[in-house]
Amino acid sequence: PTPQSHSSKMNRLLPLLAFLLAGHTGADEYTHKYKAGDKVDLWVNKVGPYANPQEAYEYYILPYCAPDTRHHPDNEGGAFNALKAHSIGEALGGHALRHSGHDLVYPNDSTIGETGVLETCTTKPLDAKQVALFAQAAQDQWFYQMYVDDLPVWGMVGEMLPDLDAAKGEKFGSDLSHLEEAVARHEEMGGELKPYVYTKRTLKVSYNEDRIIKVDLTSDPASLTEVKLGTSLKFELDIQWTKTNTPFHFRFDRYLDHAFFKHQIHWFSIFNSFMMVLFLMGLVALILLRTLRKDYARYALSHGRRDVESGHDDDDDMDEDVDENGKPLMDNEGRPNVGGPMTGVEDSGWKQVHGDVFRAPKFLPLLAAILGTGWQLVTLGLGVVLFAVAGPLHGEVHEERGEVLHAILVFYSLSSIVAGYASGSYFKLYFATTPAGRSKGGSGGGATQWQLTMALTVLLLPTILAGGLSILNGIALMYGTIYYIPFLAMLKLFFLWVFVSVPLCILGTLLGRHAKLGGKKSDPFPCRVNAIPRPIPDDIPWYGVPANLIPFAGLLSFGSIFIELYYILTSLWNYKFYHVYGFLLGVYAILILVVCMTTIIVVYFCLNSENYLWQWTAFYSGGSTALYVFLYSIYYFAFKTSMNGLVQTAFYFGYMLLISLGLGTLCGTLGHWSASKFVRTIFQNVKVD
Repeated sequence: PTPQSHSSKMNRLLPLLAFLLAGHTGADEYTHKYKAGDKVDLWVNKVGPYANPQEAYEYYILPYCAPDTRHHPDNEGGAFNALKAHSIGEALGGHALRHSGHDLVYPNDSTIGETGVLETCTTKPLDAKQVALFAQAAQDQWFYQMYVDDLPVWGMVGEMLPDLDAAKGEKFGSDLSHLEEAVARHEEMGGELKPYVYTKRTLKVSYNEDRIIKVDLTSDPASLTEVKLGTSLKFELDIQWTKTNTPFHFRFDRYLDHAFFKHQIHWFSIFNSFMMVLFLMGLVALILLRTLRKDYARYALSHGRRDVESGHDDDDDMDEDVDENGKPLMDNEGRPNVGGPMTGVEDSGWKQVHGDVFRAPKFLPLLAAILGTGWQLVTLGLGVVLFAVAGPLHGEVHEERGEVLHAILVFYSLSSIVAGYASGSYFKLYFATTPAGRSKGGSGGGATQWQLTMALTVLLLPTILAGGLSILNGIALMYGTIYYIPFLAMLKLFFLWVFVSVPLCILGTLLGRHAKLGGKKSDPFPCRVNAIPRPIPDDIPWYGVPANLIPFAGLLSFGSIFIELYYILTSLWNYKFYHVYGFLLGVYAILILVVCMTTIIVVYFCLNSENYLWQWTAFYSGGSTALYVFLYSIYYFAFKTSMNGLVQTAFYFGYMLLISLGLGTLCGTLGHWSASKFVRTIFQNVKVD
């Protein structure tokens, strides 16, 4: 080949290479450092109704014109409407940034005093479809979002106004407050409102040496132009640069609503939740420890009598043999009252079920998989919160688009080994007490059950998430919103799951299967499990029925977090940047303690009613928190937002249902863990015949 042919090929490849690398190189957008003459990109993100955060569309779905700059589509090599390279976290978060076509140039100190750059463009005469789009945007209060150097700015598309000949007169002026006054007067008179769009905007960029510090975007009310069929609209963007002394690391503070998130009510809610924890811990210590002490004394008396006398089985109430502190009553000679007519007492209460309390629960593979998933969510939640708290060390997560979602994917994938180990070890622990485990000689058999446990652990959470997100993705695709997850992102997620999450989960299951759970003892439980299960009494008091206790446990857990839940929901659905991760970590710790305390109380009452089916009861006790969270989300939707339409309603309740299920699994797992520790502790300290 000749040098000319090589040159020709290079000329064809260079534009392609530049296009592929454009999203990664830019000016110095990723280091946030510029020098005079560098090109600064203005990206457009979305446009949509202000009341519906998830009903967002690409900016140029509206018939805005392309700026008359070097990026114009008619110019070769222009970047107008080019998609910015983004991470998988940005793709999942709906941050599909496209180039606006505007040409910003980093200023030189010698030219900063000059008049700003005015970039204009004129649309072709609007047809009926374009008029309808602008009219819908004005009527539904659509807003748009732009980015300059990763700093967001917002603006309204237009307004519904009466005839502006009156609104823009000397009496009303040209600011928005006067326009709103004109609209109110016009509506009182029963007049018809017409769609108007802002055609002139001012972009003010403040910089400090080589860094951009602040970006402001204002729309001139005097530029509001009525949208009519056949009208050509002339749009103007006035780009102005100003110097500032604000340090770079303070540039995002103006987006953080400190007055809202650090309000006295927020501090008071944390204090209130902390006092609830102290109250519950005191309640557990006062009731359970004192009662257990009394129970232990009764059971010691029972065994003492059996050693002294045998053959007497006629005592119905052992409470007469111990005082209120659990100490045995003394006879006239100062000896424990272990003789006489009160001898030969049978066990009563929770000790009666010592031969069944460690029996395998129903649907053991399913419960093992759920608990494994729960421990994965516990690890995931703690890891993401700690990662956010450490923001000053690696960069604040609220300043980077998709950073939280990216962290969730990483921690979810790596914590899959926790899910596998937790489910595998739990299944091994209880499988030996099942009929299949007894017939196979312990935990070495049951290959089919092991495979089922492993499959459920691998597939349970991903299947639920994939099913829910597929439905939402279909709705987003049908309506054309930017929250549609593209095929390439779904493919990346699938590969991440197949090649990272699944192998780690399988490895964790195998490790759990071969883990030594009993320590030096061959039997991992303090009591032997009877071959034949004992019947559960039917005539038990109301406070011994799990269905009566579980709702109260969930209500207490919800009460410890509902204030923080309000701030989280406001951040998710009302355009606020959540940044008080220290609060979140504290509430997370409080939630763990409250769930553990309430579940222990529920399980104790159930065991005292001789109901040994405590495993699922413990899980439901903690998991019932999710029911109150979802009910609160319904209240929040109805009274705290103005959301409407199928897209936003489906996304809101779809995401809240998935969040509630995840939180319920997390809390249920913590409740089961605390109950398991409690049950083991009390049965290790009693003498069983």
